[in-house]
Amino acid sequence: MNYAASPVLAPHLPLWRSRLLLVLIAGGFLVLAGRAVYLQGLNNDFLQQKGQSRYSRVLEISANRGKITDRRGEALAISTPVKSVWAIPEEVQFSSQQRAKLAALLEMPPREIDKRLNDATGFVYLKRQISPDVAERVSELRIAGLFQNREYRRYYPGGEVMAQVLGFTGADDAGQDGIELAFQSTLAGKSGSRRVIKDRLGQIVEDTESIREAQNGRDLALSLDAKLQNLAFSQLKLALEKHKARAGAIVVLDARTGEVLALANLPTYNPNNRSRLSGAQLRNRVITDTFEPGSTLKPFTVALAVDLGRITPETMIATASGSLAIGKATIHDAHHFGDMTAAQVIQRSSNVGAARIALSLPTEAMWGMFDKVGFGSAPRLGFPGEASGKLRAFKNWRPIEQATMSYGHGISVSLLQLAHAYTIFASDGELIPLSLLRVETPLPGRQVISPATAHKLRDMLELAVQPGGTAPAARVMGYRVAGKTGTAHKEENGGYAKHKYVSSFVGLAPASAPRLVIAVMLDEPSAGQYYGGAVAAPVFSAVMGGALRMLGVPPDAPLKPLELPSDGSEIKETV
Repeated sequence: MNYAASPVLAPHLPLWRSRLLLVLIAGGFLVLAGRAVYLQGLNNDFLQQKGQSRYSRVLEISANRGKITDRRGEALAISTPVKSVWAIPEEVQFSSQQRAKLAALLEMPPREIDKRLNDATGFVYLKRQISPDVAERVSELRIAGLFQNREYRRYYPGGEVMAQVLGFTGADDAGQDGIELAFQSTLAGKSGSRRVIKDRLGQIVEDTESIREAQNGRDLALSLDAKLQNLAFSQLKLALEKHKARAGAIVVLDARTGEVLALANLPTYNPNNRSRLSGAQLRNRVITDTFEPGSTLKPFTVALAVDLGRITPETMIATASGSLAIGKATIHDAHHFGDMTAAQVIQRSSNVGAARIALSLPTEAMWGMFDKVGFGSAPRLGFPGEASGKLRAFKNWRPIEQATMSYGHGISVSLLQLAHAYTIFASDGELIPLSLLRVETPLPGRQVISPATAHKLRDMLELAVQPGGTAPAARVMGYRVAGKTGTAHKEENGGYAKHKYVSSFVGLAPASAPRLVIAVMLDEPSAGQYYGGAVAAPVFSAVMGGALRMLGVPPDAPLKPLELPSDGSEIKETV
C-alpha cells in the first residue's frame, strides 16, 4: 500500500516532532532512574524515616526497682512483673465481640474503653499493671492498634505492719511516700530502650537495636528487724483496742548503734490495696507528729542540774506543800509526800520538784540541754515530713514557762526525738546518731552529759519502774529496766482539752548495760485509764521483754515472776 498517496494515511506531522517526543520520553526515564538512584543509593534517609514511622517503634525497657529488705535479708518490698495495655486510637480496629471480651478482661465497662479511645490521640493507656496471664489473653484477641508494655508492680509482704515506714510506689513504680520516696534515686535505677519493627497488627517481627541498656535499682537493707516489727505492732494494736485509743505509735532503737529496729503506727493501711485511704492512716506518727511529752522530760532537767553540780540524787527538794506559785499561776502535785530527794522527784514524778530544780538553772543552759538532745531540730534521717517540734528561744522564756517545760509542757517533740534523746542515758552520756539503714560500723556519738551523770540518771529512772514509782507495769522479768512515764492534756484550739490525754512511756534495758531504748505513745485513750504508767508502760514491758529474748541478751535480774501492786499503792503522776 502506498501510504503517501492515501489522503487518510499520509503523515501530516514533521519528522522532528516524533524524534523530540522520543527524546522527552527517554529523558523522563533517565530522570526517574536518577531519582531512584539518588533516593535509594545516595540519600535514603527520607524513605527510611517514612518506613520507620509506620513500622519502627522505640520501646522503653523498665528498670527493675531495687528490693527493700530488713537487717536479716527478709524481703519487705519487691517488684513483680506486670503488663500495661495501651493503644494508638487511630489504628484500633475491633469487632463488637472483641470489644466485649476486651472489656471483660480489663474489668472495665465497654463505654469506658470507647471514651478513652475517642478522647485521646496518638497514645492512651487502657489498663495498667495487669497480671501476665490476663495480658496473654488480651494478646490472643489480636486487636489491631493494641499494644503492651512490660512494667513492675510493688508488693509488700508485711502488709499493714510495715506500711507507714516503707511507704508505697505509684503506677509508674516511683516512690510516693516513706522509704520508697526517701531513697527513690537508689531504688529506681534507670530505664532503657530498644528499637523494634512491628507489623500492622502491632506484633514485633524484628528486634533491630538496643538504644540504651536498663540499669536496675540497688537493693536497700534497712535497720528494721521484721520479727521485732511484728512484735511491736501486735502489742501496740492490743493496747489500742484495750484502751480504745484514737491512735498509737512505738519505736525501738538499738542503744549501741542508733539503728531503728522497729517503728509502728496505728491506724494503718494495707499498701497492697490502697483503694480507700485517709490521711490518718498514712501518717507516720513516730516521725511526723509532735505532742507535749509531759513528765518524760523531767530526767533532762534533773540531768542538767546534776551535771552542773547544782544537785545530787540525794539533794532534798522542797515539795512538802504540794504546790508552787509562780506569778499568777500555781503548779500542783497529785500527791503530797513532803520534801523529797531529787531521785524521788523522778520516781514519784513531782511537777513541783521538777519546777524548783528548773528555776535554779540558767535558762540558756536549760535550752542548751534540750537543743543538744535534738529537741527543736529534725532527726535528719532523710524521711519525708520529719518533724522538728517546738522549742522556743530561751530569751523569750518567762519563769512559768521555764518551770512548765521542766515537766514537758510548752514544748513539743516527736516520739522519735524523745526516744533518741534517751540514748544519752543508755550510753555514757552520748547522743547516738540514728539510722534507718543497717549500720556496719556505728558512728561516734556527741557528748551531752558526763558518763557519771548518765549512770546516776539511769539509777533514778530505775526507781521509777519499781513499786513506789509511777510505772511498775513497765518491769520485765529477768531484766533491770529504767524509764519514765508521761501523761499530758492534749492541745486543742489554742488551749488544753480537759478530758483528752497523750499517754507515753520511754525506757531502756537492761539497766546494767542498756541494749534497747523503746518509746510508746497512745493518743486519747478513752476506756477509763489514761496515765502513762497504766496505758503505755505495759506495751513497753511486752515489747522489751520479747525483743531482749529475740536478741539473746543475757538477763541481769532474777528470773522470777513480777507482781504489780494490788492495793492501789502505785504512784499516779501529776498531769
